[in-house]
Amino acid sequence: MGDTIKTAAEAAEADALPRRYEVNTATQDPDGEQPVPENVAQQAKTKSPAQWAYERIVMYIQQFEKSLDQDHEVAMGFTGGEAGVLRIEGMGYFDPDVITFYGSDPTGAKMQMIQHVTQTNVILRALPKAVDAAEPARIGFRLGQEMESDGDAA
Repeated sequence: MGDTIKTAAEAAEADALPRRYEVNTATQDPDGEQPVPENVAQQAKTKSPAQWAYERIVMYIQQFEKSLDQDHEVAMGFTGGEAGVLRIEGMGYFDPDVITFYGSDPTGAKMQMIQHVTQTNVILRALPKAVDAAEPARIGFRLGQEMESDGDAA
């Protein structure tokens, strides 16, 4: 028995097998349970809250990017503030419980958001790709490659 005290809800959540279920009328994606990559699901109980949140957000970013055309890139909006929008150019976590997003605003100013996993709310948005870019950046693909290459997010 460890020293960590958990609520009943936290204990039940930790014991649950990773599942992903979605219904979305705006896409052609099939409704229902969606696959969770084996290397992500198999180690869920041993991951920190930060790593586990990071990997699930990466999967959502990848899915969102699949719906974008060649003229748009993924960005995130902020709730409850005047910070605006952050074009997602990178993402990371700091164990045990911090997530960070790196990027820039629509004017090109550098931005970084650092958030505790219990406060994480991510609104994914489509922004026009940078004018000087031939192809839109696909950060979800790059983040996903890291997860698949060694079974670890970072």
